[in-house]
Amino acid sequence: MTHLEILKKFKKFKPFELGCFCISLCFILLLCFLDYRSVGSGFRARGLGVWFGSGSSRHPGHDRFGFLEMGRVEKCDIFDGSWVWDESYPLYEGKDCLLLDDGFRCSENGRVDRFYTKWRWQPKDCNLPRFDAKTMLERLRNRRLAFVGDSIGRNQWESLLCMLSTAVANKSSIYEVNGRPITKHSGFLVFKFADFNCTIEYYRAPFLVLQRRPPPGSPKQVRTTLKLDKMDWGAGKWKGGDVIVLNSGHWWNYEKTTRAGCYFQEADGVKMNMSIETAYRKSIETILNWISKEVDTNRTQVIFRGYSPVHFRGGDWKSGGSCHLETLPDLSSSPVSPATMFYSNIIGSVLSKHENRSSSQTKLEFLNVTYMSSKRKDGHASVYYSGPKDGGPAPLHRQDCSHWCLPGVPDSWNELLYAVFLKREYSLAGSSPATTVTASPPPV
Repeated sequence: MTHLEILKKFKKFKPFELGCFCISLCFILLLCFLDYRSVGSGFRARGLGVWFGSGSSRHPGHDRFGFLEMGRVEKCDIFDGSWVWDESYPLYEGKDCLLLDDGFRCSENGRVDRFYTKWRWQPKDCNLPRFDAKTMLERLRNRRLAFVGDSIGRNQWESLLCMLSTAVANKSSIYEVNGRPITKHSGFLVFKFADFNCTIEYYRAPFLVLQRRPPPGSPKQVRTTLKLDKMDWGAGKWKGGDVIVLNSGHWWNYEKTTRAGCYFQEADGVKMNMSIETAYRKSIETILNWISKEVDTNRTQVIFRGYSPVHFRGGDWKSGGSCHLETLPDLSSSPVSPATMFYSNIIGSVLSKHENRSSSQTKLEFLNVTYMSSKRKDGHASVYYSGPKDGGPAPLHRQDCSHWCLPGVPDSWNELLYAVFLKREYSLAGSSPATTVTASPPPV
């Protein structure tokens, strides 16, 4: 190929695509200056605190327990860790999964770089089990797993559908029980894995508590209210699940509440001056009370997945905010801002308060993904939520820096979900996972 032909190909790139290419090229050049510490098992990037290797999750000289093998004495915070490069990732390819909304298919929608698919979450003090779709499906045989929440919860739900589908040869045996297509809508979807007689379900309930018409006599500006002491109408459908994964947070803001005419209500009274922080706290208390009264936690595992941060730069979703040039995670160990941890801190404080005052502890596990996700500014859909058939990629002033590309960050949330799910399964059975689950990713 002549130099002239190469230049002609570069002219076809849009400015932002050329920017992505240049950043990716710089990253590749950076790898050339890495300090090789161990040729056999990998090499460590000086100053980055990140391990590039052949899939091993262990740093030199730092042996870790497997999370599943740890007993009551050993403790491991699986949410405290770092992102490590792993050539064995991603766990699936978007083009091979028929269970994805077009809006999450970043590669198929024109995203050129693939770095965002190659990072694995590594806890500081233990190793997570390698995700095994067949193992999880066997454990879910004849059971229900339900995701309940907003569209970020849907993002995670579709991720798990794709991860589990890798263990099923006959893809036609995975289907929506009501024949509905996997498109964005306001209801619910239930996908059945027929070979295992299990369902992976999604219920849209962005606030988790009940949104309804205001009571008679409410001020004119009140269009709807959130009843902070009542669960969403759909709660009766979820509570029979064997595993329930709840999430809320993205709709708990001024734009989606007060500005839209949605105010907070307790009993029959509308609280015109109640803050979002107070209202969100009360909603979490309602969720805990609902679990203690309505859910048989001896049978059902209830998990609350924490807030997933946004990464708009230079504005927000409607004012030109962007993230399309981000191709690498934040690999520093710097703390996250209080604003980012706002929702997770509320959940944590309500859980602590509830445990201290309650004689019978409510069994709610907190999947606190906020910190790990805050480091992944590179993983959002940005302009790639719009595909070729919609004239995409989307315009630069209409970016999505809230939802995530798939495969991508939500896969790591589901690896954590898999770990806490198996931990409980083995605990209830009183058995050891040592002979059935790989404690760290195998070499490529």
